[in-house]
Amino acid sequence: MHIPVIAPIAHAALSQSLAAAINNKTKPLGSLGRLEDLATQLGLIQQTTRVTIDQPAILVFAADHGVVAEGISAYPQDVTWQMVENFLANGAAINVFARQNGCALRVIDAGVNHDFGVRAGLLDRKVANGTNNFAIEPAMSAQHCATALEHGMALARDLPGNVVGFGEMGIGNTTAAAALMHKLTGQPAAACVGAGTGLTPDGIRHKERVVAAAVAHYASVHEPLEVLATFGGFEIAMMAGAMLQAASLRKVLLIDGFIVTSALLVATRLQPAILDYCVFAHCSGEHGHALLLEQLGARPLLDLGLRLGEGTGSALALPLLHAAANFVNEMATFASAQVSAQLGEHTG
Repeated sequence: MHIPVIAPIAHAALSQSLAAAINNKTKPLGSLGRLEDLATQLGLIQQTTRVTIDQPAILVFAADHGVVAEGISAYPQDVTWQMVENFLANGAAINVFARQNGCALRVIDAGVNHDFGVRAGLLDRKVANGTNNFAIEPAMSAQHCATALEHGMALARDLPGNVVGFGEMGIGNTTAAAALMHKLTGQPAAACVGAGTGLTPDGIRHKERVVAAAVAHYASVHEPLEVLATFGGFEIAMMAGAMLQAASLRKVLLIDGFIVTSALLVATRLQPAILDYCVFAHCSGEHGHALLLEQLGARPLLDLGLRLGEGTGSALALPLLHAAANFVNEMATFASAQVSAQLGEHTG
């Protein structure tokens, strides 16, 4: 399987041009804060001083997890397919937020334990009816993992536009994400495991024991793709593939919460430069996400206590990308507005 090569976005001359364009706007230097950093990042990704947000889309990947047999979720597995039905009926939070912000939404069956049949609005990329229980055997075979990655890459190649947001749905997937984080970062299981769908303190401790025991059992597993196959989910693997392909095509990646970030964590172990293309939408309320963001050196745009998944944080952060692009393209310069450049650092 070919992993797409991702080029770093660093470009000294373009960085200087972007800084000049931003600093010559009618405002005190640095007064638009993070939006200025975001505009610079967008310009470096797109290799231009006139950035665009073109046909943004959010991909929501759904799959089931065999590890639910260990009692690590407050909800039964059937909720996965029921929520996919909710997506298709335009009734979920991500439907509302994507529609509100003019963002296309694609729902992908990566491996749900349910037969949807042929359905309008559902992209069938099912690898299998959920993963194995990684507490007793690897979550997926190497071939299934490769298939999921390749499906994700193909989806990203076929997607129009230059901004891709990521979301997920899968009962048990915070457990998979916690195992990936525990294994790949070396952080203690207790730092990686959270309440997920709403576990009690006793439930969280049980989930922590399941994750710690599984990771200890597979101590000899180290290669990123082998780690992904051992502990991941089909939606996590498919996201990782889509991220790698999208970044190789110089698209902006909008990263949602804990599970999406765990997919990115795997992708960084394969192509570290992928981080240059990532805009971290928010810091999830799920325990472990703040530490995982810190491990990746990431600064999220929002902190709203969200822990729903579905790509909701990605959709809510999208207006900030538009704002960064719009001020660079539309805001007057000192010269065009005949405003004194001595405005300087003060705010009036």
